Amino acid sequence: MVPLILIGGGGHCMACIDVIETEGKCRIAGIVDKEENIGGSVLGYGIIAADDRISKLAEEYDHFLVTIGQIKSFETRKRFFFLLDNLQVNLPVVISPHAWVSRHAQIHKGTIVMHQALINSGAVIGKNCIVNSKALLEHGVMVGDHCHISTGALINGDVRIEDGCFIGSGAVIREGVHIGERSVIGAGARIMKDIEAGSRVKP
Repeated sequence: MVPLILIGGGGHCMACIDVIETEGKCRIAGIVDKEENIGGSVLGYGIIAADDRISKLAEEYDHFLVTIGQIKSFETRKRFFFLLDNLQVNLPVVISPHAWVSRHAQIHKGTIVMHQALINSGAVIGKNCIVNSKALLEHGVMVGDHCHISTGALINGDVRIEDGCFIGSGAVIREGVHIGERSVIGAGARIMKDIEAGSRVKP
């Protein structure tokens, strides 16, 4: 199996590890986290370096995944994604075998699709995204880069979600709606009309 380095050792990392193990395509070779956590572990996988060693690790390893969570801001995930992309390492797509992804959908590099997510035909998911457990993305949905579609979110047909958006758990977005970039849609919100860029929508 391909050795894989994970960037970020928090709670989202734990969920990613479970998906990576279940998919069975990559072997987790180590985790990058804060300096003070080096020598510790996450679910038995060692924290081997801090952020300042990523460039050095890229000389030894060729596959990396950003496993930092995204709720309030996408900027940290984006920063590490571009750092890795500039180092010209591979940023694989990781898909749980317990998810359903249509063969007519497109998913771009660095994105993880978690257990029981459902992505239907014609959907396009950008780079460095999280499609979390039990999220539904219907036909023709377009999701930009660096987005997090949270647990149980329902994204109906032909919705367009621009870069850097967070869609909270259990949110429902009506078909054909446009969500502007950097928007945060709160858990349980019902979105029935277009949302301007940078919006914060509470349920």
